[in-house]
Amino acid sequence: MASKKGVVVTVIILAVITGSSFLFWVIPQETESIFVVSDYENYLDGVKKIHEVLQESIDDEFKNLLDGKITPDEYIGIAEVTTSQVTAKISEFVTSKPSEPWQESYISYMDALKKFNSYIVETKIYANLIKDKSDQKEMTEIFQKIERLRDETKELVKKSDSMRP
Repeated sequence: MASKKGVVVTVIILAVITGSSFLFWVIPQETESIFVVSDYENYLDGVKKIHEVLQESIDDEFKNLLDGKITPDEYIGIAEVTTSQVTAKISEFVTSKPSEPWQESYISYMDALKKFNSYIVETKIYANLIKDKSDQKEMTEIFQKIERLRDETKELVKKSDSMRP
């Protein structure tokens, strides 16, 4: 069983990041907000690192779910926080308005983040199937979809990297 302290620390870290992202959207803006990026390469590298950390974290927690170290409800809570963080990053991409040479790379990475979000949603569905003790056939279908979404995310990241100017 995963230590409760480790789960609590993970949830707290994810909650703090989500809370600060949420504040950005709650505080009223006088004008349309535009996320200004002047160093497109470093920004994309930073988002990629955040994505890698979120991917590793959610993969570890999903493995813990599969191994019975955490409950489906604990996993769903962690996945919801991660989903909101990914959604915040997608919103940044929408408002960043990269220069022409960077647009295709940015669009591909934004698509990768959308696939990653779909991946997380499917893992939550799988957690609910475990919780409801669903039949193995349905669980196998969802698990295959999870693997396909993970692979598609990786391919879109590679595509983004190959399209960098």
